Amino acid sequence: MSYLGEQIPKLGFGLMRLPMLGEEVDIEQVKEMVDLFLGAGFTYFDTAYGYIGGKSEMAIKTALVDRYPRESFQLATKLPAWAGPKTAEEAQQMFYTSLERTGAGYFDFYLLHNLGDTRTETFDRFGIWDFAKARKEEGLIKHLGFSFHDSADKLDKILDLHPEVEFVQLQINYADWDDPKVQSRLCYETARKHGKPVIIMEPVKGGSLANLPDVVADVFKAADPDASLPSWAIRFAASLEGLVVALSGMSTVDQMKDNLKTMKDFKPLSEEEYKVIDKARETLDAIPRIPCTACQYCTKGCPMQINIPGIFEAMNKVYIYNHLDAAKSSYGWNTNGGGKASDCIQCGQCEAACPQHIDIIERLKTAVEMLEG
Repeated sequence: MSYLGEQIPKLGFGLMRLPMLGEEVDIEQVKEMVDLFLGAGFTYFDTAYGYIGGKSEMAIKTALVDRYPRESFQLATKLPAWAGPKTAEEAQQMFYTSLERTGAGYFDFYLLHNLGDTRTETFDRFGIWDFAKARKEEGLIKHLGFSFHDSADKLDKILDLHPEVEFVQLQINYADWDDPKVQSRLCYETARKHGKPVIIMEPVKGGSLANLPDVVADVFKAADPDASLPSWAIRFAASLEGLVVALSGMSTVDQMKDNLKTMKDFKPLSEEEYKVIDKARETLDAIPRIPCTACQYCTKGCPMQINIPGIFEAMNKVYIYNHLDAAKSSYGWNTNGGGKASDCIQCGQCEAACPQHIDIIERLKTAVEMLEG
């Protein structure tokens, strides 16, 4: 039985981390990357209203929309109703702004951006579901879905409430597959239970799985000395059933070439290769880190409303992957709106509540030095 997106080549070009020249997108390099991508037979491009402050949408107009026939590619973008609008009109205007920036005429795939946690409610409050359905009826949206960062049970509820959704975009990679916070496997299985095809984001975990600790990289090198580390991550994602595309946020021509080499003649992972990934994951999981399970017990009585699990998640990107830029980005996202590590008043309620007996106060002091400097 066929499904939406089955015929689309399985590598998507994520436009969140485009090459930059200072504060501006390096448009000539983006053009070269677009040409390579389309020349290899791939067609799916993914941007969003807020990527690079809107410059991503404008860049793809110049590099893609103005240079290629509209029917030769699929373009996706996203509406973040939680990111600033104070009225329904302001939230809905984001759609028309994206349409103007990209010059695309219509969007092949349109997403309500980053549902989950308290963000989901804004889409209901501003009437975005009905607004998007109306734009679909007008032909301005071909296929409607949403991207999601939260637990599988919340995903299940959203899909129960909105069976009209045609696809779901999820964070899936081998490192997060059984992670209790990200719940990649559980979210994937939930989407498939509802019969929804899946678009995968973060298959290389923001670049972290391209820069693995030596002890983990050695597992992959022993199995295939010629395969790049990102190729294992991309193939893990692309081997899943019901896939529209696996998105890769490529920042350089070299990254583009490596991904095209992996996906041009794609072969799903073999049983033996899955065993290699299992071994690599076990090795990765054994690396010392803050042993936070994101149970949230520490946050329930925090007088400063500090997102302690989110801060620890960011710190672990340094401890595990030595990826400080990714850690600072994660920290900024997880403390957006307040509750930074430096807000801690050392009352100690969190440590009394923590079932893992983590020395939370000292860890937050380290977070200030590591991530707020």
